[in-house]
Amino acid sequence: MTIAFPQGFTWGTATASYQVEGAIHEDGRTPSIWDTFCAKPGTISDGSSGEFACDQYHRYRDDIALMKQLGIGAYRFSVAWSRIVPQFGGPVNQTGIDYYLRLLDALREAGIKPVVTLYHWDLPQYLEDRGGWADRDTALRFADYAGALARAFGDRVDTWTTLNEPWCTAYLGYGSGVHAPGIKDFGKALRAVHHLNLAHGLGARAVRAELGDAANVSVTLNLATNVADTDSPADLAAKHRADLIANEVFLGPMLDGHYDPEIFDVTSDVTDWSFVRDGDETIICQPLNSLGVNYYSSSRVRHAKPGAVAEGACMPAQDIVETLPPTGELTAMGWNQDPRVLHDMLCALSKRYPELDILITENGSAWDDTVSADPAEPNGKIIHDPKRVHYLEEHVRAVADAIAGGARVTGYYAWSLLDNFEWALGYSKRFGIIGVDYATQERIWKDSGKRFARIVRDNAI
Repeated sequence: MTIAFPQGFTWGTATASYQVEGAIHEDGRTPSIWDTFCAKPGTISDGSSGEFACDQYHRYRDDIALMKQLGIGAYRFSVAWSRIVPQFGGPVNQTGIDYYLRLLDALREAGIKPVVTLYHWDLPQYLEDRGGWADRDTALRFADYAGALARAFGDRVDTWTTLNEPWCTAYLGYGSGVHAPGIKDFGKALRAVHHLNLAHGLGARAVRAELGDAANVSVTLNLATNVADTDSPADLAAKHRADLIANEVFLGPMLDGHYDPEIFDVTSDVTDWSFVRDGDETIICQPLNSLGVNYYSSSRVRHAKPGAVAEGACMPAQDIVETLPPTGELTAMGWNQDPRVLHDMLCALSKRYPELDILITENGSAWDDTVSADPAEPNGKIIHDPKRVHYLEEHVRAVADAIAGGARVTGYYAWSLLDNFEWALGYSKRFGIIGVDYATQERIWKDSGKRFARIVRDNAI
């Protein structure tokens, strides 16, 4: 059965600056925490970095031509902060601004709406040297940076997304240390949580101070989708605790205007939360035009034995939470495929925030791809990826079902436009609906890209 999407539904793709741009030494850009992290032996699985990535810094016009072939109406990308403000305290680097102005104008000329993420994990190293997200001043510097971009970009931007996945920045960067800057300190992780929240609020205010209330402001969260193993009170308590520290630390202050006091109680052995100042929660809770959610897989949790904290846990207060191994056919990331949970999450969010538009700002899957010869293709190559096609279809169908059930979902962005640098996993995992030969930078169509183009054309699944 074919299910149509609403008129005006936005179809797009997404990338991030450090994952695709390359050109890390060009035009005034200074190091980010990911440049520093990648230079440390053993941090990246294949020893690589984003030095060249997909070379989109030089090839953006070619990639926009691919977007036109896909038929998408929007492109979500992020700005590299250290291209814009290369040194602590400024000044703004006009060469960096000019690059993004060219990109924005080229997208507009192609009829593609630019969705700009202000922060997608690549903090300038000079700010980490001063304490990074564990330090309040980083949130203030973010506001300065956001205001500078709003002044420079103006109405070229369709949607301003303050942060991408602050959960990862805080808990993977400062909790488990598997992401940059590689710190393992739960106290610092929770300080980072709050300062990221504060940065979101200050950044939203800075954009609107420049552009007025007409500015379309959003944030993107990777909300944990925990499913209790049983309906027992103990398993439900485990799910609640996991949700509290993963989700409510962001949803509460950003959308409800306050932290749940239980968060303070269960993390009191880690921090006293004295870094939360009077008025902070008011600053954080800024009006949003939409909420972006990234979804890839679900987790099944149950009550753990007392003190059984999983080795390498990235979040505090998880002593009662045991995450069970994923089941079913797993993607190359070792993640399950559970479109039903995506449907349920969207419906629950719309029930909780009925006036808020929701965007699927990332959804996709990694698989081990093989390039095949195909004389019908312009470059004679194709990647047949039936498992990625299946994942795409099932998750798009789950979004359609959620809309039919009343969820206020207004857009879907496939992750990712291109195979790219996958953070601590380097180039070993491929999420693109268009492949990249990293040796030559040749783009190679995948069946999933062609399938996505048909979905976009039909506005239906």
